[in-house]
Amino acid sequence: MTIRNLLLIFLCLVLYQRYMNQKAAHQRPDIVAATRGGDNSLGMEGEADLATATLEQALFWKNIYTEILAMEESVLERIQQLMADQSPQARQEVALTNVPVVVAQAERFRSRLGFWETACRRFDLRTDAAAPALPV
Repeated sequence: MTIRNLLLIFLCLVLYQRYMNQKAAHQRPDIVAATRGGDNSLGMEGEADLATATLEQALFWKNIYTEILAMEESVLERIQQLMADQSPQARQEVALTNVPVVVAQAERFRSRLGFWETACRRFDLRTDAAAPALPV
C-alpha cells in the first residue's frame, strides 16, 4: 500500500466524522484525538501566534513540526510494513481505523510546518529587502 493509497483512506475519516455523534466524540479521548489530529487550524499548546511571531519563534516551531512530521511518516511506513504480513481482515481493519488517524495527524503537522516555513521566508524577504544593493 502506497502513501497515496493511505491518503485516499484518510478521506474516509471525513465521512466518519460527519456521521459521528458529536456528544459521543467529546466523551471518547480516541475520537477527540482523531478529530484534533485532522484539524490543521489547531496549533500545539504554547505555540506562538503566526502573525506576531519572531524569527526565533518561527524557526523553533518549524523545527518542532519537522521533527514530529518525520516521526509520523516513520509511523506510517512501519504500519505499512506490518500490514504486509497481516491477514486481509486485519489489514482492512487497520486501514479503516489506525491509518486514517495517523494520516490525518501527518497532514496536520505538514500543514502547520508549511505555515512556519512561510513565516521564516517572510523574515528572509524582509532581510533581503533591507539589505543594500551591491555595486556592480
